[in-house]
Amino acid sequence: MEIKNKCECKLLDKINSPNDIKELDISQLERLSAEIREFLISKVSVTGGHLASNLGVVELTLALHKVFNTPEDKIIWDVGHQSYVHKIVTGRRTLFDTLRQTNGISGFPKFKESPHDSFNTGHSSTSISAALGLARSRDILKEKYYVTAVIGDGALTGGMAFEALNDAGRSPNNLIVILNDNEMSISKNVGGLSRYLSKIRTQPIYYKAKEDFDIILNKIPAIGKSAAKALDIAKGTIKYMIMPGIIFEELGFKYLGPIDGHNISELSKVLFRAKLLRGPVLIHICTQKGKGYSFAEEKPDEFHGISPFEIETGEVKINNGPTYSDIFGSTMIRLAESEPRLVAITAAMPHGTGLNEFSKKYPDRFFDVGIAEQHAVTFAAGMAQSGIKPVVAIYSSFLQRSYDQILHDVALQNLSVVFAVDRAGVVGEDGETHQGIYDLSYLSHMPNMTIVSPCDYLEFERLMEYAVFEHIGPIAIRYPRGCGVRKLYSFQPISHGKGVKVLEGGDITVAAVGNTVETALKAAELSKAFGISVEVLNARFVKPVDLDMIEASAAKTGKIITMEDNIISGGFGSSILEGLCSRGVNARIKLLGFPDMPVLQGSRSSLFKEYGLDAESLACEIRSMLGR
Repeated sequence: MEIKNKCECKLLDKINSPNDIKELDISQLERLSAEIREFLISKVSVTGGHLASNLGVVELTLALHKVFNTPEDKIIWDVGHQSYVHKIVTGRRTLFDTLRQTNGISGFPKFKESPHDSFNTGHSSTSISAALGLARSRDILKEKYYVTAVIGDGALTGGMAFEALNDAGRSPNNLIVILNDNEMSISKNVGGLSRYLSKIRTQPIYYKAKEDFDIILNKIPAIGKSAAKALDIAKGTIKYMIMPGIIFEELGFKYLGPIDGHNISELSKVLFRAKLLRGPVLIHICTQKGKGYSFAEEKPDEFHGISPFEIETGEVKINNGPTYSDIFGSTMIRLAESEPRLVAITAAMPHGTGLNEFSKKYPDRFFDVGIAEQHAVTFAAGMAQSGIKPVVAIYSSFLQRSYDQILHDVALQNLSVVFAVDRAGVVGEDGETHQGIYDLSYLSHMPNMTIVSPCDYLEFERLMEYAVFEHIGPIAIRYPRGCGVRKLYSFQPISHGKGVKVLEGGDITVAAVGNTVETALKAAELSKAFGISVEVLNARFVKPVDLDMIEASAAKTGKIITMEDNIISGGFGSSILEGLCSRGVNARIKLLGFPDMPVLQGSRSSLFKEYGLDAESLACEIRSMLGR
């Protein structure tokens, strides 16, 4: 797509609320669609964000706002990463330079940000449940408005979506579910549901057949009620001859589709029709993820969540080298060469977790289960029970969705499942729904669970080797988003439950975990200018934590600061405080981490600084504890 730089009068400049959409005819809406795509590409190329998914729903969003009246009518965007167009036409266009920035607009729906955002979303497969809750509340309160959930075919693989469909299908409440079928979640969709939708998508006979029968019936003069009823039954019979197993109708929904999701006229017609129907309705639309920008069309997974990029080439502007996810992927390939029982499991994130190359080299040992984290964990438990060595790679904020399965199916049975907890700590611009700052707390109290966190790439590789070849029982390896360093200090071999003293000091102890070890070393260097000698300990093991090492250091310095990129409550520092207290150790202890409150969006560096977890803030804390 060519991005126009010359100044010209644009329809988009006149769109300040959904009411402005209603004044436009179809040709104007099509022109507006093109302008919105230009706008999105221009803005997201600077801020980064979810591009491909938003390019795919431009026409759908315009049709929704032409037919419905928000904020009275409610639209819930599943996950919410496709809500940028909705934000543009609901009065936030001029704020897009602040997208995903500190104190800027969120990349996800936020009801505190706008009354047009009817429900906060950020994780997959929640929209139908929330929409049904709104619909039933509306009817209890005898209110009058429409409720629509927009869910992708990828999100529909999540078990919660099926639970909601099952409940809604038996309900008399008016509810519209729009299935946005683009054959993608983040990566290519997998599983039986994907094949089923593909069958409907490639054989769109049913909806056309129903329309033809409606026309024929209406043209027959003075037809009796019994004959009409018989023909109506015939329609249903032919439906099953043409497309057996219409799963949504079997669940109780009136199914409309499939519809071209880029045809505003057809979308508007089917939405108007859905408003007239009673009970739950499912509209199946087909869209192209990344539509209108060739690079996003060709690589929708890479442009799902993209860093700032060059519009002309599609290349990311800043590339700092390999990430922790890259190191994980290459290490998995190396370990698989010598361990034939090693398998990799992910939940619709082969690209994000660094497993793409593994999936190509070992396709029989790679399992993408779709957006189904609960299933992924118990599936891994079954494999571990059979002697396989499963490694489950899931982002920290998504892993929390499988809490019960980790506890009930893995930890209580002491099964040897390796959890590769990617994006641990703050992830930055995606905000509070995606921050991975809870995993240490929700994993630490699980029986038999071991938790480790590497401070650099070399330690990460060695901890992976330990987890796969030596460790018995469940183990979680947590590592941050983005880039790290190859080697922070002279490496020492891994020993279960043992940390490492990486810097000798006599005035104060900093016990750090994961990527905060690098911060502690930088703060120790800054402290030298004030004549302060800092002892830095790399915990390595969060559970069991090396209390012997920490107690010995505390006996020397008398003052300890713990540091972690997790909430303080129930985290690494809490376990040290609890352990030293049980031993009767007399030392001053300060716990540094994130507070027990939502951590909003912003760059990772700005968030670390805001919460006192950067090197300069730690150096100030060190001086404060020493009274200097």
